[in-house]
Amino acid sequence: MSQSPFASSADRRAAIRANAESMGITDEYISLLVDRFYERIRNEPEIGPIFDAAMGDSWDSHLATMKDFWASVAFNAGRYSGRPVPAHAKHKTIRPHHFDIWLGLFKQTLEETAPTPAVVPYFYERAVRIGKSLKLALFGAPELEGALRADNDD
Repeated sequence: MSQSPFASSADRRAAIRANAESMGITDEYISLLVDRFYERIRNEPEIGPIFDAAMGDSWDSHLATMKDFWASVAFNAGRYSGRPVPAHAKHKTIRPHHFDIWLGLFKQTLEETAPTPAVVPYFYERAVRIGKSLKLALFGAPELEGALRADNDD
C-alpha cells in the first residue's frame, strides 16, 4: 500500500485503519486480544504475581488503557498517551527475561485469536519492537558491554 508523501495525517490514519480492518483488526478484536492475553498473564506463575502486585484493584482501568494502546499501535487510533517506560521502571521486580515470557504469551494469544493469518505477524512484529524498546530502556544493552570494553582496551 503506497501513500502519497503529501497525504494529510487524517488520510494516512484512515489508510492505516483500512489496512488493519482488511485483516480483521477492529476495536472488538483488540478487546478480545487484550482480555485473553491478560487472562494468560494473570495465570502465568512467574509474571502473574508481578502484574497482580502492580495492578492491585486497577485491572479494569489497565485493560482499558491497554485496549487504547493496542488500538493506537494497530491502526493509529491516537487514543493512548501514556508513558510506558516510567510505568514499568517503577516496578523493581521486572527482569529482562520477563519480556520473553510476555512475548511468548502474546504470540500464543495472537495465534489462537487472530481473525486472519495476517494479524499474527502484524501484531507480533510490533510487540517484539515494543518489548525490545522497553527492555533497552529499563536494562540497557548488557550484551554490548563486553564488546565495548574490548574496543576500549585497544
